[in-house]
Amino acid sequence: MSGRKVKIEVRDLCKCFGDLEVLNHMNFDIYEGEFLCVVGPTGCGKTTFCNVVTRLLPLTQGAITMGGEEIDFKKHNVSFVFQEPSCIPWRTVWDDIKIGLQIKGVNKTEVRRRVNAIIELTGLTGFEHFYPSQISASMKQRVAIARAFVTEPDLLLMDEPFGQLDTRTRFSIENQLIEIWQKTKRTIIFVTHNLEEAVYLSERILVCTQKPTGIKEEVLVDLPHPRDITDPKFVEIRNRVTDLVKWWE
Repeated sequence: MSGRKVKIEVRDLCKCFGDLEVLNHMNFDIYEGEFLCVVGPTGCGKTTFCNVVTRLLPLTQGAITMGGEEIDFKKHNVSFVFQEPSCIPWRTVWDDIKIGLQIKGVNKTEVRRRVNAIIELTGLTGFEHFYPSQISASMKQRVAIARAFVTEPDLLLMDEPFGQLDTRTRFSIENQLIEIWQKTKRTIIFVTHNLEEAVYLSERILVCTQKPTGIKEEVLVDLPHPRDITDPKFVEIRNRVTDLVKWWE
């Protein structure tokens, strides 16, 4: 990540729930505009990790700063995309996507400009007036992605957002996500249990240990997009990450 500006610094991060230590003295940086994936054994605390990093949960010890300041929802724009569909049943695609901008008090002209642009980027043109009950699971995730990106977030957390999609649909929406990220250059933390997905999407992968969770290794994915999963270099990186996770041990 040579030459990239550090956006978020995580130092000595610990998280305990009573006597249970989940996160153990984690230290790492996240760079401006980076697509960072987080992987690790099942149940190691990946979701807790991201919830603490983005301050949805309070940390037990350590510091997390963005631009030298502690992450604060009043100062910093943080968006989320989760695994479960999160469309609002009574709002159309258009109204759902614009809700964050409405909450922030963005003027109507700017709302219209941003929503139109992100609808085109996410392939939702023609579905603006549809309700969640009228669209597919993949379209619902596109709505969630559009809603997250339209606010132009300082940090976007994505917690296994494609886990419920079939393989073909997942690849399609992953490619769309990469296209949106390349055009917007938002900083993304993407949590996944799918190691191939992590190599396919990210610039860098943090491999977590079993609980109490630490950083086992950082793996740089120095491959251009779009990526070929049969490329020997891709396979080499995927095998390396698989060997590091070793969920069967």
